[in-house]
Amino acid sequence: MSDMRIQSAGGAAWPQEQQAEQQAAAQQPAAAGTALLSPRDTYARQERETLADMMQDARKKIEAHRQSLQDLQKKTKPRYGDAPMLAYSKLSGARTKAQVTAAASYARRRIAQLRAALRQDSDSSAEIKSAIRQLQKAVGRAEKKKRELIREDQLERQQRRSQEQEEDQKAQRLKQELRRRRTSRVMRESGYLREAEIAGRLASQLTATQMELREQAASIGASIPSDAAAAQYAQAAAPAADASGGEISVEA
Repeated sequence: MSDMRIQSAGGAAWPQEQQAEQQAAAQQPAAAGTALLSPRDTYARQERETLADMMQDARKKIEAHRQSLQDLQKKTKPRYGDAPMLAYSKLSGARTKAQVTAAASYARRRIAQLRAALRQDSDSSAEIKSAIRQLQKAVGRAEKKKRELIREDQLERQQRRSQEQEEDQKAQRLKQELRRRRTSRVMRESGYLREAEIAGRLASQLTATQMELREQAASIGASIPSDAAAAQYAQAAAPAADASGGEISVEA
């Protein structure tokens, strides 16, 4: 009697276990279908993930490079005094009217660029204004050099004509006049570079002094504005500049 009850209890439990196993077996193919991929699909997925990672790394590198360039531009202070030096170098090395015109064109372009920089970099206004003045002088001196080259060409043609006509004294006089003009012009042009160098150095010193005054005013909480302090320094330096005749300049 007891055996029959045990058997009936076991028979009742068996259908329940079988039913649970069947349900698990029915769910297993669906899970396997989502978990298992073909080798081709697996390779495609890996390739897409690798490509996405590479693109992300490339974007990070580009952004880091752009940021480093911006930091470098902030740390690197422009050398505004180099523009007049290069303009005078081109002018003094010019041997033809076309080369002189090219030097003057370069000076005009740099003037336009420096005027734009003046609105953006007010801290370096002294250097920029000094460079603009020197470049404006370079434009005027280029026009004068073109007139001098024209006159030198005329003297050279006259000298050759005198030699052909066997006018030795006249040819010798024209030759000496031509040599004198060229020597005077070369010496004067060599002074242009020196003038631009000195003007740039003085402007840099003035800018550094103005910056120092601004920093001191900001650190001690001065009651007067920093621009007023810089103006006071400029007024104090004005008598010395007037005593030396203003900005250093050689013969135009």
